[in-house]
Amino acid sequence: MTTPETRTPKPDATPEATPPSTPAQKNEPTPNLRRHRPALLALLLATAALYLWDLGASGYANQFYSAAAQAGSASWKAFFFGSSDAANSITVDKPPAALWPMALSVRLFGLSAWAILVPEALMGVATVGVLYAAVRRRFGAGAGLFAGALLALTPVAALMFRFNNPDALLCLLMVCAVYCVLRALEDARTKWLLLAGVCFGFAFLTKTLQAWLILPPLAVVYAVCAPTALRRRIVQLLLGGLAMVVSGGWWVAIVELWPAASRPYIGGSQHNSFLELTFGYNGLGRINGNEAGSVGGGPPGGGGRGGGGAWGGTGITRLFTSDMGGQISWLLPAAFLLLVAGLVVLRRARRTDAARAAFLVWGGALLMTFATFSFMSGIFHQYYNVALAPYIAALVAMGATLLWQRRARTAAALLLAGTVAVTAGWAYVLLARSPQWMPWLRWTVVAVGAVAALGLLLSVRLGRRLAVVAAGLGIAAGLGGPVAYAANTVNTPHTGSIVTAGPEVRGAGGRHGGMIVIGGRGSGPGGKGGRNHGGTAGPTPGQGPGPGQGHGTRGGKNHNALGGLLNGQQVSAKAKAALKKNAADHTWAAAAIGSQNAASYQLATGLPVMPIGGFNGSDPSPTLERFKEYVRQGKIHYFIGGGMGGGFFGTKGGGSSTSASTSSDITKWVEKSFKKVTIGNSTLYDLTRPVS
Repeated sequence: MTTPETRTPKPDATPEATPPSTPAQKNEPTPNLRRHRPALLALLLATAALYLWDLGASGYANQFYSAAAQAGSASWKAFFFGSSDAANSITVDKPPAALWPMALSVRLFGLSAWAILVPEALMGVATVGVLYAAVRRRFGAGAGLFAGALLALTPVAALMFRFNNPDALLCLLMVCAVYCVLRALEDARTKWLLLAGVCFGFAFLTKTLQAWLILPPLAVVYAVCAPTALRRRIVQLLLGGLAMVVSGGWWVAIVELWPAASRPYIGGSQHNSFLELTFGYNGLGRINGNEAGSVGGGPPGGGGRGGGGAWGGTGITRLFTSDMGGQISWLLPAAFLLLVAGLVVLRRARRTDAARAAFLVWGGALLMTFATFSFMSGIFHQYYNVALAPYIAALVAMGATLLWQRRARTAAALLLAGTVAVTAGWAYVLLARSPQWMPWLRWTVVAVGAVAALGLLLSVRLGRRLAVVAAGLGIAAGLGGPVAYAANTVNTPHTGSIVTAGPEVRGAGGRHGGMIVIGGRGSGPGGKGGRNHGGTAGPTPGQGPGPGQGHGTRGGKNHNALGGLLNGQQVSAKAKAALKKNAADHTWAAAAIGSQNAASYQLATGLPVMPIGGFNGSDPSPTLERFKEYVRQGKIHYFIGGGMGGGFFGTKGGGSSTSASTSSDITKWVEKSFKKVTIGNSTLYDLTRPVS
């Protein structure tokens, strides 16, 4: 008869498989979990309220993706490929996974701003919940709640979980992937690595190679720290990789094998290839700036401090600059400090220690993403920083919890006090960049932070009560700036292709997401507000904001430089009626240069509008000869003039001169061959009425 002490272990178990003592048990006692469930529910409800507040004020937000969602709701083929229009002329310049929830919502509830944006807000709530679960398992419910709250209140998260770019779904899938890897690190069960692979696969179908940025550190941590034999670890990682390839590759294989003549053109590519889009425009081109078909971008090899090109300087301080700092960097110094502190505290732990592995996983994800964003020379926008938000939140919550449990030790108290002081000091710097906005807040944050830091130092001698008060003051000082920024963000409508969180920032002018404005209309992001770069705010559903025209914008936030590239046009009732007349006789009600221009008319009418040249107007789709053939067959009714003019910006990074001129050639041919009519505020060319 065996006893618990003498029972033979399972064949694949090792002495290291037993989790060592950690700051919190892997699974907390049931009463403890039940005690925290009301707090978790309150956190999730508060997050939902924050992200759903006045959500419809942003209208269709980024009309580029809203039009694709509308197309997917009308055509299953457009749904599958991620087409910009229901007639399937061209896809968006990303895979379609982020469009699928929006398209299904529109199919179920009809086209509206809420149908487009509510799925994004719910993704934000889900991300907070998964992050809570990931942190709680090893560091306790209090740490999980803290991490979830930090994520919810990060300004760029409050922006992107209320917007319809792919980043919301990408962020959710990344947190799910990390959660699965952390579960696998607990007991080396293969199923969790398979689930992580599925998350990474669908994340690839959301935003291609950005989804795989954190793969290397996660794979290395598992290979080193998982509590099982090395051979089994390697096999498990290979199986997880296979799951990732299958879950992300099935769609790619279908698209690449599908006859090109019967599917939409792959937007963002120059040769109608998704693989080209993946490894070029959306892949290595983002790193080295060699982006064929792009409207701008840094020169290849433009890294280094102060390097880069049209998308702004690169270097280790990039995410702390005026353009980026207020979006994400409030707690970034604290995350770095607490990552180091956590690894130092756990330096003597066994190889399989799950708490140290958690620091390595979240820290590796943060460092890999931070380094890539800091030095990439290609297209880079402020809102990309939402990818960092969960990593920062997890590390701050974990590190603070670890030090708090050791606060009786002088070194831990010093680290806690120093972290609070650094965080409050950096918040003062960020808030001082908006000197006319809540000027009292920066001084309050510094004062409260100083008192909190002193209290944490003295708590070693004066006891728990003072320590609790000091900790509360420290949290208030650290979150004062982000909470104010997040509140400002949710109270401001955001539309267009490039959006930012928070108020106007001094020193952030002259750029759109880092891109230097060339020949655009309107003010730069350093003008009034610096929020809705490339678009006006609050369009009425069914209408797109026009160039240089605001519609219900709060605080005069109107940044529509670059004309029709970053947002579309206002569609008058007369123009809408003209496009709808006899629409059943044509495949496309109209064609327009650039996806944003086409999207305005498509959302206003619900009819397919062909976006010539894709998002930038620089894709060779359709060719001039193909367009002429469409016109001869009566498939296109109107050509919408007054857009970007076709290839207005040209291409960067070796783009074909032929592709750069395709849109321009079509425009010139239409203007020469067909009658021009002005309907409402739109210039249209009736392609059924050639010039005699």
